[in-house]
Amino acid sequence: MTQTPTGILPAHTIEKMFQEGTIFAEADPVDGQIQPASLDLRLGHSAYRVRASFLTGPESTVMEKLENLKLHRFDLNDGAVLETGCVYIVPLQENLALPKGISATANPKSSTGRLDVFTRVITDRGLAFDTVPAGYNGPLYAEISPLTFPILVRAGSRLSQIRFRVGASLVSDADLEEVHRTNVLMSGGNERIGGGVQLSIDLEGKGEGSLVGYRAKHHSGLIDVDKPGAQEPLDFWEPIYRRGSAELILDPNEFYILVSQEAVHVPPDFAAEMVPFDALVGEFRVHYAGFFDPGFGHAGVGGVGARAVLEVRSHDVPFILEHGQTVGRLVYEKMAERPAQLYGEGIGSNYQGQALKLSKHFKTPT
Repeated sequence: MTQTPTGILPAHTIEKMFQEGTIFAEADPVDGQIQPASLDLRLGHSAYRVRASFLTGPESTVMEKLENLKLHRFDLNDGAVLETGCVYIVPLQENLALPKGISATANPKSSTGRLDVFTRVITDRGLAFDTVPAGYNGPLYAEISPLTFPILVRAGSRLSQIRFRVGASLVSDADLEEVHRTNVLMSGGNERIGGGVQLSIDLEGKGEGSLVGYRAKHHSGLIDVDKPGAQEPLDFWEPIYRRGSAELILDPNEFYILVSQEAVHVPPDFAAEMVPFDALVGEFRVHYAGFFDPGFGHAGVGGVGARAVLEVRSHDVPFILEHGQTVGRLVYEKMAERPAQLYGEGIGSNYQGQALKLSKHFKTPT
């Protein structure tokens, strides 16, 4: 590839990577697979049920590890159910032959995280999940573990996405303050920058009796990940309404969909990622799915600012969340080039201008 500026690679560069063989697959990319600053990864034709999650380490490939850890192999071409509480490994259709200067990071897609499907990408001889080192040459695999709902997947289903970068692209707090002054990165809540844009929880809603979140139901039906708008929300979710104080007790190992107090904005020359705020803030995890493409919440493609939907799971002990409590942060990275299309510009962007919203698989609540 030709010399590329430092930063996150945009969609037109990802397209060139397919053309040049830096990314290769048996089938060409499908419509909507390449987003403004990321690539959706497609499941391959078979899957393995395994005894436990694993990392390969510096001496092993994924297939070598599977020889000792697999319970059985099954076909995905006609679809298959992935059960809750089980761990699966699926070879992905996309393979990489990265130049030495290009690395990558993966994350679950937003819709995957909102279904509480724990998904990570692993590589041969890998030392960390969701991390592809510069110069990596080899296959990619998805580790998938549905935690709340059983899901139906098939070859070509897209649960994860990957972002490519050249060099150090993270924006410092000092630079982020300047970007905020000119672009308004967050508004309508506790506007703070520190380790990125800090986000707080909205438990006030629109007042007494208003909807502030959802708690997942147990023993629900099956969700087909490739069928948007097919499910009735109340078959899978218990609505949470504000009653009295603007607070919520998180029950251990329950899954919640909540929303940030702030409306956030990702300008066209930047991308963003949600990361946990601080393990010392509370015993809960926020946001399994982390990528925000350029143009999220941008004027002209959905208005200035959109809420960040938070996937929340408490660990071990009950924990009280109060309105305005800081729960996460959004770190920004600069783009190597501005994408030709922004998030929300006619490319199947499901969450532009969102407030509290379930995944695309559910009908819009009345």
